[in-house]
Amino acid sequence: MNTLLIANRGEIARRVIRTARRLGWRTVAIHSDIDAEALHVREADDAVRVESYLDVDEVVAAAREAGAGFVHPGYGFLSERAPFARALAEAGITLVGPSAEVMDAMGRKDAAREVAVAAGVPVVPSYDLDDDPATFAYPVLVKAAAGGGGKGMRVVRSAADYAEGFAAAQREARSAFGDDTILVEKYVESGRHIEVQVMGDTHGHVVHLFERDCSTQRRHQKVLEEAPAPAITDEQRAAITGSAVALAAQCGYTGAGTVEFLLDNATGEFYFLEMNTRLQVEHPVTEEVVRVRGERVDLVELQLRVATGEPLGIDQADVTLEGHAIEARVYAEDSFGGFLPQAGRAGEVRWPTGDRVRVDHSLVSGQEVSTSYDPMLGKVIAGGTDREDARRRLVAALDETVVLGLTTNTGFLRALADHAAFRDVGHEGGLDTAWLDRVDVAAEVPAPSPEEARHLAAWAVHLAESEPTGPFASDGFRLGAPPAPVVVPLDEDVVLGRRPRLDPAAHVTPATVEVVLRGQRFRFERGDLAADHADEHTGDLVAPMPGTVLDVRVGAGTSVEEGQVLGVLEAMKMELALKAPYAGTVTVVDATVGRQVPLGHVLFHVEPQGQEGQE
Repeated sequence: MNTLLIANRGEIARRVIRTARRLGWRTVAIHSDIDAEALHVREADDAVRVESYLDVDEVVAAAREAGAGFVHPGYGFLSERAPFARALAEAGITLVGPSAEVMDAMGRKDAAREVAVAAGVPVVPSYDLDDDPATFAYPVLVKAAAGGGGKGMRVVRSAADYAEGFAAAQREARSAFGDDTILVEKYVESGRHIEVQVMGDTHGHVVHLFERDCSTQRRHQKVLEEAPAPAITDEQRAAITGSAVALAAQCGYTGAGTVEFLLDNATGEFYFLEMNTRLQVEHPVTEEVVRVRGERVDLVELQLRVATGEPLGIDQADVTLEGHAIEARVYAEDSFGGFLPQAGRAGEVRWPTGDRVRVDHSLVSGQEVSTSYDPMLGKVIAGGTDREDARRRLVAALDETVVLGLTTNTGFLRALADHAAFRDVGHEGGLDTAWLDRVDVAAEVPAPSPEEARHLAAWAVHLAESEPTGPFASDGFRLGAPPAPVVVPLDEDVVLGRRPRLDPAAHVTPATVEVVLRGQRFRFERGDLAADHADEHTGDLVAPMPGTVLDVRVGAGTSVEEGQVLGVLEAMKMELALKAPYAGTVTVVDATVGRQVPLGHVLFHVEPQGQEGQE
């Protein structure tokens, strides 16, 4: 029996375990102390504790200890680290992925660019760093040569901003990847992110499994993904998929990989961006639409078979498309509150079910969510006969997704999937890779109405605390007075006795009530159900998430202008600038560089201009 160690956690570890078990493989999970009771640990046949998922020596030692002949890296962590691939090879353990040499060639954007040129694949026009920035045709994209995930990237729109943008990208690249090598390329104002799934075996055979469109992005981070790409011609599809296969063959690629391209909406030209030498987060949409000789494809199964030395046994003519699929990434994130990461214990969790709905997740009711790892909780995937059918099913599935006790981006995903720009992606006026960074997101993709949620919360309280029958039935009876009226102000439906549909989940406590409406979690104090108490500026700038203070720019007594940055907080590799809510004077500074602060900690207090010293 083959033994497979999964060098990852969360939903991707569970995904790999599922296929490996079906194939009769023994599975071994690794886990940190935080993840000791995680789902992937419980579902594996065996588990080994590690201090860090990023420690190459420790993970290789865990594989040896478990007697694993194979290691699946998932995505993130060590999945694209050539030193990890080398260490496994030296230990006589097979990595389910390409060789260290291929990772070296394709894992860096500068080296991968050279391979693409050699394969005859079009690349984005670039600039020499020794050239005078004043001669560049702006805008340009300044990006890290190492790593990915949108880190170490800045769009620079003028020569005057070049030095600052370059320094910021370099600083972020050094922090994220330990490598501050930078590339400068033409920036395509309106483009679409098209990526091709490729699979190569150890016998030199490479095929593509068609393409995905991942244009719905925010700050280079994917939000919604789909397959196949909408609104591309047969000629474009053939050229892009053919280029991906040529590139993979050029570098001797084995296993599952993704070749990413940028399609210029203005010209119809496409350019190679990078290659991800691993399985992608969005691989389920490919599995939902690709057929091999009429059968649904399992990319993890193909990975495992290639790792054992089996030939793919697939010719390109065997691969066809059927229908459409769209994936939404569910994060512990407050999208309507600045996209800030969230943490805490989940209350009730309900993932959607239904025809052509798939969920890959790692969150169950009562689970603690930490800021120590990536905030992705799961993925909701909907398939359909065509794109519109899949889109409607996704919206419905997100409506059914419930996470209480913890704020997620589900409501935002639902609103975005239902937005006209997403419906029209690939067409004039439709969404492109920069749309979410270009528009006023709060105006374009507004949060569900708190008033509607408040009414539903009031009903939830009423239903939770009413006695429908018996001597204490909630009919308003009281001694010495007429029956008590219901004094919760509701809309016309409620006034007329028409109870609203209580599809949203609700959690009622003596002090608070939570409801989920169209995927969005709302939490109300019981006293707030009868009136709208909007947040007022108190002058306190609090930590919106647990994090580390990176920078403190003011002291007590400093006069500040509205919007002035007082300090910078970092959490989950994300920097958050804390800005003065109005002009005034800083009266409290409870922050020092390097200090770790909890959620809600008051870092600064600003007294409004003209009110300093008033009681």
